[in-house]
Amino acid sequence: MALGASAPVFIGVSGGRDSQALAYRVCAHLDDIGHPGSRFLVHADLGRVEWRDSLPVCERLAQRLGIELVVVRRTAGDMMDRWLSRWSGNVARYTKLECVKLILPWSTAAQRFCTAELKSQVIAREMRRRFPVGDVVSAVGIRREESAKRARMPAWKQDERTTRKRGQGHTWNPILGWRRGDVNDYVRNRGDELHEAYRLYGSTRVSCAFCVLGSEHDLRASTNCAGNHAIYREMVALEAASTFSFQSHRWLGDVAPDLLDAGLRARLQEAKERAQARVSAESRLPEHLLFVKGWPTVMPTPSEAALIAEVRRDVAAAVGLQVAHTDRDSVLQRYRDLMAAAAAKAGTEAPPSHTFEGSQT
Repeated sequence: MALGASAPVFIGVSGGRDSQALAYRVCAHLDDIGHPGSRFLVHADLGRVEWRDSLPVCERLAQRLGIELVVVRRTAGDMMDRWLSRWSGNVARYTKLECVKLILPWSTAAQRFCTAELKSQVIAREMRRRFPVGDVVSAVGIRREESAKRARMPAWKQDERTTRKRGQGHTWNPILGWRRGDVNDYVRNRGDELHEAYRLYGSTRVSCAFCVLGSEHDLRASTNCAGNHAIYREMVALEAASTFSFQSHRWLGDVAPDLLDAGLRARLQEAKERAQARVSAESRLPEHLLFVKGWPTVMPTPSEAALIAEVRRDVAAAVGLQVAHTDRDSVLQRYRDLMAAAAAKAGTEAPPSHTFEGSQT
């Protein structure tokens, strides 16, 4: 087993109570089994979307445990930078008809690139930078109680992100069976205190200050911390600019409108109206015309191309964009070009374009 072979162990810490309990428990277990290998705490810093107390909690943990804290960051920018760049990229794609519907800037429950790109990937790279050869172990503080998906997680599994030809990567979930009360009691018994998000503001969890999966209660709790006000306003400004609410069922700007100036409140209200126009326009698109994995699958009829062009004009007007391919013939040509490119990429011939008798409308 990897631990018996002295594999280095990286203990993921966010500043939340689960990661505190994880760090104390893993280190105690490694001591108990006489593990002589290296051990580290590793924290993925998400930048200005982080609670101000998260890194200090991790630093205190490292000091109390007497082990190194490794702090990793995405080199291309923090979480807010990722949302902003995603929005810019999605606008560019829509402008060039590389997608039929305008794509939101935010992470979602189905697309948690926030976790993958700013946590898992950067941690895995750092682990293998430090130990390019041999087994490595990533200890994670998830619990079955938290969700149905986590309830199905194994205690130990291979980690493809850190597995190499000359060494296996492993994910270890040591506190899977713990309940929230167990976590609180364990941290308290170790003489430590919880993150300020719990102690001072009543949040039930610690992740980003404003999480796409957060409850209304936790979002409101975050707005009570003055250290979160600047990023709150920046995120609401992106809601207003994009016409996409932060959560599918909730506008972040509605959580604490008193923190917004009159101008931003007005822009947010206008964005809600423009969002309705965008959604209404895109609802007219038949599903078979939508792209699959970034590519069209069928040639639209001339009338369908005219509909796509009309929807694009309406969306551009609603969101305030300058877009290409806003007439029938341009849309048809764009689809031909994209389908030919998709076929070439797949190494096949492009399917023949449909012909329609009397198709002049």
